Amino acid sequence: MGESVTIACPDGEFGAYVARPEAKKAPVIVVIQEIFGVNAVMRGITDDLAGHGYLAICPDLFWRIEPGIDITDKSPAEWKRAFELFGAFDVDRGVKDIATTVDHARAERGSTGAVGAVGFCLGGLLAFLTAARTQAKACVGFYGVNIDKHTGEDTAGKRVMLHIAEKDQFVPPEAQRAIIAALGGRPGITLHTYLGCDHAFARKGGEHYDAAAAHLAWRRTLDFFEEAL
Repeated sequence: MGESVTIACPDGEFGAYVARPEAKKAPVIVVIQEIFGVNAVMRGITDDLAGHGYLAICPDLFWRIEPGIDITDKSPAEWKRAFELFGAFDVDRGVKDIATTVDHARAERGSTGAVGAVGFCLGGLLAFLTAARTQAKACVGFYGVNIDKHTGEDTAGKRVMLHIAEKDQFVPPEAQRAIIAALGGRPGITLHTYLGCDHAFARKGGEHYDAAAAHLAWRRTLDFFEEAL
């Protein structure tokens, strides 16, 4: 369903997976990867969003480390590589690449110019930072890691939704409390906590996938984008 495009930036160029809706003009959603790269899960989400009427684009944010990372969560070796990539990843440069993607997406054929973003895990943090540092107007983060360290970022004028997994092994209770204390009640920000759910509860085929929670989170996300974009 999708296609590959190349996006130029000041440091070079990187690839992205794009899925287009049937409509000639549509809002854009930037899909921000987990630590496994632009893999089948991310491409599937991108395709699904196109099916919901969005021009969806998933940039390769690991390109500076190794272009074209496409691994799964199914083997110890892949998990080891994923955490190596996570450790080597430069968050600030990654957000700049997302900003470049947002600018590219706004000018894409078929774009209305309205851009949102949705991210998962590492991408959940990046989605929050995308709201603060780019022209994207509405951003959703699923079980973002290390958001508690960035709650001072200015998201004024933007819409943000964060999905928090209560039993997230990578976001401990104290980090969740810090996020809720700092962001709960901030204008434009909506927080949802999913009781009993672990990290990656919305990753289809994953060990901690929870169909009911994933369905609810996606329903909330799609309603959010429909209103905001």
